[in-house]
Amino acid sequence: EVRLVESGGGLVQPGGSLRLSCAASGFTFSANGMMWVRQAPGKGLEFISGINNIGRSTRYADSVKGRFTISRDNAKNTLYLQMTNLKPEDTAVYFCARGPYGTVVPVTRGQGTQVTVSS
Repeated sequence: EVRLVESGGGLVQPGGSLRLSCAASGFTFSANGMMWVRQAPGKGLEFISGINNIGRSTRYADSVKGRFTISRDNAKNTLYLQMTNLKPEDTAVYFCARGPYGTVVPVTRGQGTQVTVSS
């Protein structure tokens, strides 16, 4: 069974930072592209960032480029998202997802972790 478990969300002030983690199991993590997507209140799912299976290639949505960094540790079956200079519009539920690198629609995603950016 594929499992993706996110952690690291919370409440942060504008300009602050958070690091999200995603523990993966039930599939060969190192053979899969991974991504982060988010869903803000009342909005649809939004692709944020993707990374290829060995972590050499990454891509970002324009809305987060220069502020967010995706990475992975295949030895630990873990995906990360370092978020800096957070803005109120980054408030959303963030999901770790499995999906081919270069795509924006996840094949499988976790339950999500809430990120709230507010003063």
